[in-house]
Amino acid sequence: MKIKNKITAVLLLIVLLMSTKGISQNKKSMNLKPTLPQTEQYDDEHLVRLLPGFTNHYQDIKGIRLHYVEGGEGSPLILLAGWPQTWWSFHKIMPMLAKHHKVIVVDFRGMGSSGKPNEGYSKKNMAGDIALLIEKMGLDKVSIAGHDIGANIAISFAGNFPEHTDKLIVLDTQHPEEDLYKLPMLPIGMPVHPWWVAFNQVKELPEALLEGRFHIVQRWIFDKMLLDKQNINDFDRNVYAKAYETKDAIMSSNGWYQAFPEDIQDIKKMKMIEAPSLGLGSSAGLAMLKTSLPGYIKNLQLREIKNSGHFIQEEQPDEVASAVLEFLKSK
Repeated sequence: MKIKNKITAVLLLIVLLMSTKGISQNKKSMNLKPTLPQTEQYDDEHLVRLLPGFTNHYQDIKGIRLHYVEGGEGSPLILLAGWPQTWWSFHKIMPMLAKHHKVIVVDFRGMGSSGKPNEGYSKKNMAGDIALLIEKMGLDKVSIAGHDIGANIAISFAGNFPEHTDKLIVLDTQHPEEDLYKLPMLPIGMPVHPWWVAFNQVKELPEALLEGRFHIVQRWIFDKMLLDKQNINDFDRNVYAKAYETKDAIMSSNGWYQAFPEDIQDIKKMKMIEAPSLGLGSSAGLAMLKTSLPGYIKNLQLREIKNSGHFIQEEQPDEVASAVLEFLKSK
């Protein structure tokens, strides 16, 4: 009987201990805070490892560090991304382009891992940053392609630095012009009302409101301006969120928009672009390119990228890469 009682006591003790451990673990799990994704996986050093043959680089230009990613061999091709993204927006087409060209994807002034000064965001000045960068790289002439704000800079580069421009490729966005002053405050039936053009003109308030929350704006922009929301997936969105969540990042990216009045004056003085040029646009974007680009580009081809919203290189990467390569190959 004594042995039986001892065995029973031991079993009861084991059950009690296991129950106590379970309660303790439950309490711990209840107290755990939600964990954020590890930011290291969205750093440039990690991202570039996802693109074999590409490497990260930095260069000081006028006291500002510019970050760029380089890969491939052949004639040089500069790629410039737009708001609210970084160099990563070209990651789907970079490997295809690098089979035929030295591809250099630049985080320009205020973007991603590049410096974020308080001034210098006119597109003419930022085009000057790119001109100095290619000179420091030992390059003479380059082809240059830009999307969104990057397209503004690429156009200014071709117009103000023709001696460095081989060919120009404009992706879905024209240069700022006088008609920006006529944008309505209220929606007038456009598929997406461009409210951010005005909001980004405001100083101090956006960064106060959106520090640590900029991903909310990005999610809205992507969801509204993609034909298929999955074409910029959760991983890509986390890359872009990490790049724009700080006050400095929001302030500097808004600086691109706050320079529009200066950009509008600059393009009035810019000489006609002589370099062979290609405009690629979504159905909506192409209509704007047709209206705008012939006013300052002499030798222009236009091509529609179907089944795409604004982010054409991410929605239709094969078609965009093919169009770019075909154009660069032509004489």
